[in-house]
This record gives sequence, C-alpha cells and structure tokens, in this order.
Amino acid sequence: MTGSWLTNKETSDWFQMSQKARSAAARQRQGNSQKRAAESRSLVVASPGYGIAGGDPLGSRDCSSKNAYQLFALGLMVLGTRGEAGVDPGSDGDGQNLVTEDVTVVEGDVATISCRVKNSDDSVIQLLNPNRQTIYFRDFRPLKDSRFQLVNFSNSELRVSLTNVSISDEGRYFCQLYTDPPQEIYTTITVLVPPRNLVIDIQKEIAVEGEEIELNCTAMASRPATTIRWFKGNKELTGKSEVEQWSDMYTVTSQLVLKVGREDDGVPVICLVDHPAVKDLQTQRYLEVMYKPQVRVSQNYPVQGLTREGEPLELTCAAFGKPQPTDMRWLRVDDEMPQHVVVSGSNLLISNLNKTDNGTYRCEASNAVGKSHADYMLFVYDPPTTIPPPTTTTTTTTTIPTTITDTTATTEPAVHGFTQLPNSAEELDYGDLSDSRAGEEGAIRSVDHAVVGGVVAVVVFAMLCLLIILGRYFARHKGTYFTHEAKGADDAADADTAIINAEGGQNNSEEKKEYFI
Repeated sequence: MTGSWLTNKETSDWFQMSQKARSAAARQRQGNSQKRAAESRSLVVASPGYGIAGGDPLGSRDCSSKNAYQLFALGLMVLGTRGEAGVDPGSDGDGQNLVTEDVTVVEGDVATISCRVKNSDDSVIQLLNPNRQTIYFRDFRPLKDSRFQLVNFSNSELRVSLTNVSISDEGRYFCQLYTDPPQEIYTTITVLVPPRNLVIDIQKEIAVEGEEIELNCTAMASRPATTIRWFKGNKELTGKSEVEQWSDMYTVTSQLVLKVGREDDGVPVICLVDHPAVKDLQTQRYLEVMYKPQVRVSQNYPVQGLTREGEPLELTCAAFGKPQPTDMRWLRVDDEMPQHVVVSGSNLLISNLNKTDNGTYRCEASNAVGKSHADYMLFVYDPPTTIPPPTTTTTTTTTIPTTITDTTATTEPAVHGFTQLPNSAEELDYGDLSDSRAGEEGAIRSVDHAVVGGVVAVVVFAMLCLLIILGRYFARHKGTYFTHEAKGADDAADADTAIINAEGGQNNSEEKKEYFI
C-alpha cells in the first residue's frame, strides 16, 4: 500500500508538532527529564514511514541536500531506536496497556481499527500500516490516503476507519504507545471476497427417463474458497468439488451425476454456496425429462355393477407422457376385435354385449420415447330372469312338497383395470329382479339351470328306485292266510265233516302255527 507523502514544509511542521507532543509527555514523567525528552524525540523521529517511501531515505520527492541529510540522519535514528526500544507485536507482558482486536471485513466495506489504552498516562498513540508506515500520529494523519479517517481520538483510544477495503489492505496493523519501555501490539485485517459469479452447466438440456446426466456448478474468484452444496427439490445431494487457486483468489467447481426419472421432470436442481462473505447465494436449473406414456383404462358405462348380456359397455383410454402421446389404438388380446365393437379415438363402445365378447381388451399409446399399454378384462354375465313361486305335488298315499327355483346363473367377474370382484352374493346387481322380488328381505341365492335340473333328476330317479324296491319286496312276501275255524276243512268230504274236523283240530292248534312277520 502506498500513499502521497509530505512536502519539505509539511515535514518541518509535523516534526515541530511531534517534538512538542513528546516534550509534553516527557514533562509528565518524574525524574531524568532530559533523558526522557531525548528518548521521546528519538522515537518520534524514528517513526517508520516518516519521509521514507519504498526504503528510499530521501523520500519520493526531490528535496535540498540539507533536508536529505536530515532525513537520512533520522533514518539512522530509527534503526538505532527500534533496536533498543522495540516490543514484540502482540506481546502481553507485565504492564502492557494496549488493547485491540482483529478485523474481518468484506471487500468494499468499511474496516474499523481501534487502539485502546487500559490505564492512560497521556502517552502518545500512533497507528502503522503493514509496511510500518505511520497512518495516524495522535490525531494527525501523515499518510495521504483519504480512505483512512479518524473516528475517535482521546488519551485512551485511537480509532480509525478504512473505507472501500480491498485485498491489498489485508495484513497486520500496529498500535504503538510511547511509554517507558514503548509498547506495541498488532491487529490483523482479513478481507473476504464473495464469489464473483455462480453458474450451473448441464450436460443435456433434455434428458430421457433412466439416463444419467452431469451438472457442474462453478463459483469464481472467491476468498477464501467456497463450499458448494447440491439440492434436488428439498433433498440434499452429494457432489464432487475441485478447488483452483490463482493469485489470492479461489475458483471452486462441483460436479453432480444424477439419474433422472419421470418424477424429476420440472424439479429444480439448486447449487447453494456456503461462504462467510455472503448469505443465501444460489442458482438453480429445472430438469426436463422425457418419458414413455402412462396409460389408464376407465369404465364409463355401466358406472357400477356387472356387465350383463344385452347391455352396452363404454370404455375410455387416457394416456399421459412427455412428449404427449400421438398414437393411440384399441385391440383385443389373442383374438380379433368383434365387428360390432365401435372404436372412436380413445373410446371403445359395445352397444349390445354377448358372451362372445368375453376377453381382454388393450389400449396402446406411444410417443417418441416408447410405447405402453393398459388392459381391461371383460366377462359378460347372463341377463336377469324372474323367479317362479314355489309349487306343491300331492299323491293319494304320500305328499311330497317339491320346490324348484329357476334363477340366473352368476359367476364372479374376472379382474380388470377398474372392476372389483363381488365378495358375496349380496354384492350382485338385483335391480332387474325388482318386479318378482319386491317385499322380500335378505339375499336370494342364485343357482345355475344345469345344477337345478341335475338335482331334480337325481331326486326323481331315487324315488323311482325306492318304489321299485318296495314293490318287489311286497310281491315276494305275499301269502294265503286261514282262520282257526278253517283248519282241517280242506280234507273233508262235505260241510259237516269239515266242521267236525275243524272242531277236532283245535287240539292240534298248538302243534302247528304259522306266523307272518
């Protein structure tokens, strides 16, 4: 750091003023006033930077040989005095009264340097720059740099501000107090430089689903080096950073490799900088991802219930993709499309369902990325029928109530995109049976025609077999039975003999008995 220096007249005036200040300070000390005055004069004359620019004892301006000789002599006094009375910067020995703090400032802002005395005895305070050139001696500024301004001066503090700070101003600044012995302490000014520019470069402006893309974020010309963080939406990601240094500045580049999907389309990728000189510095890029269509089939009619024979069916196919699908078509899997099926764009209509329409119907959609499809499984049920009332059949010997119920055969539907299977008989659609079932409570069990016929046939056949078996049994056990009065009458020649034989046969009745079981 350089500045404008004093003319010969200004040098003489400053010298005289400094002598007066030193003399006043020396008179306040007790004992040996002549020695202290000499020491004070030596220290003030030896102030580094006084009349010296770049180590030239003659200064940066032309001067007379007399002034040059005086300045050269003062320079020699500086060397001798500093070797005798210098105090290590930052030392904190016994009796150290100087206090200061380090300063951190952003480039272009204002830095304030404060030299304070804890126990003031009216000693002289001065401030020097990193080149040990005097900035302020008490309230006087020898250095012609208007960026330095006096903020406060008293016997206990010298406070100076430095505006429009640049990197060249960074370094150690020294506070000196002319006591016996002299005291010195330094403060460090650190200059922070925020990144000049923050840019995201993306490998592909438009990516395809499943691809990996590379993004690079660069923070240029910062001090110290920045830390770069990546975010996709609200999720933080991890990148790989490289630091490049040139002069006193740093350039940081962070690389992020990301595999994209359809859910990433339109999502922002954010590059965020962590740096002490700046807050909330970020930039972002929105991802653009192309993906295959997503297909969905919905049933418009019937809205709820089963697809029955004789009723209409309407399906709608919806497809979403990027780019938007341009080709959409209906087809029947493993079979030809029925001739009575009407396809109009994304809609499929069957006005009159029949069981030959059973099968899987597919909607296909395609775009520049690829092709997708969705299936609908159709199962056509029998139309609803009316249930007849119960009937009773009666015979002369036996009455057998027989009730035959004829209902519509129903079967659980096959699974398709948006049709739920009925879990019980109560979930079936009974709207068409309202005329014959009005007032009945509870669910009606439906039985297939073939099952009912088979049951009836088995019952009839079993009854016929039972009748045949009983008939044969009775026929085999049929016999002739006689009363006791007729016993022995078969061998008699006439009626009288028969009566006599019957009466006499009573005695033999115990010997011959016939039983019917």
